[in-house]
Amino acid sequence: MEAGDKLVTIYRAMGQPEAEIIRGKLEVEGIIAIFKYESIGSVYGLTVNGLGQVKVQVPAKYADRALEIISTEATGKD
Repeated sequence: MEAGDKLVTIYRAMGQPEAEIIRGKLEVEGIIAIFKYESIGSVYGLTVNGLGQVKVQVPAKYADRALEIISTEATGKD
């Protein structure tokens, strides 16, 4: 990832464990992913009304490929 790369949210996970799985799938394919979240959700383990929600973000230039990877994994198709 380069300085100035715009990040886009490609997935909203309901908690850190789900987000880690998504990030792992993307990183295996060479796409760096970062998380954006409210700290209170991770501190208290809340997943209510958006608390605990983790946004998985990638550089905009990789967003289409990242979405393809995630959708392929969800459907189980190549």
